[in-house]
Amino acid sequence: MKKFMQAGLDALLFSNVFMALCAVAQGMVTFHIIGSKPSLPVLALLFASTLGLYNFCILIIRPKKPESSPYRRVRWFFKHHSLMIGITVACLLSLVPLFFLLANQSKLLLLCLAALSFGYGLPLFSNKGRKTGLRNIPGLKALLITLVWVLSCVLLPIFEAKYTMNIAVSNTNTIIILAKRFLFIAALTVPFDIRDLFQDQIAGLKTIPVAFGEKTAYIICQFLLAGHIILLLLLRNYRLTSDFFALSLVAVLTGWLIFKSNWQRNEYYYFFYLDGVLILQYVALQAFQMF
Repeated sequence: MKKFMQAGLDALLFSNVFMALCAVAQGMVTFHIIGSKPSLPVLALLFASTLGLYNFCILIIRPKKPESSPYRRVRWFFKHHSLMIGITVACLLSLVPLFFLLANQSKLLLLCLAALSFGYGLPLFSNKGRKTGLRNIPGLKALLITLVWVLSCVLLPIFEAKYTMNIAVSNTNTIIILAKRFLFIAALTVPFDIRDLFQDQIAGLKTIPVAFGEKTAYIICQFLLAGHIILLLLLRNYRLTSDFFALSLVAVLTGWLIFKSNWQRNEYYYFFYLDGVLILQYVALQAFQMF
């Protein structure tokens, strides 16, 4: 039984299906906050785009000997190489009909996100004779990841709610929601950079841990999460409500998980516990509604 559970967990995490579910949960968080019913095309697009793009980025940076990789995720992914290619192609193709179901403002946003996402991984630029993507530009790796997640999981649902369901969301509230989610997701990207600290140093990537050191990176994470909680108080009709306590509790738990993380932690800690707080936010919001 343990062997089957392990195989199932590996498939869920290392195929990036869990990551895609995290994106759906973050979209649901946004719809909840703005008081809108979820848009199925948006949720389907978040799932398909996250799964397809994460797989695509792994496929194009395939190591020479993936079976010898120190990362279990890489070994699992390329062991199921053909299946992952099929899933990736299916996800990316499904984006075409979903694209045309959205409002024009959302379509424009998606085109910008597509450019950022593919530019992140594709080797479009030359650096000392070596082809690289936007992720290799000093300081851009974590910023790009955070920006794409926030724009897709926050601004896209807001656009759809405003322009297809006539949900009123003020510009002030939109900016605050974007800012607080930016701080939360930015805090989550740093532990992954700490895990990859030595590889990033070798590759010359200027991440926060590389630039400031591991201990300082942990402190920066806690400040980002503190800022996230402060911004929660600025949302209209949000102060000291069940939603505030739910998201604040998740932020505190996230801070503790980040504090406990280090480069020696196994991949399950990062891809299940840390990424899992993206789903936990929505679960907590629903749970606190019962009180």
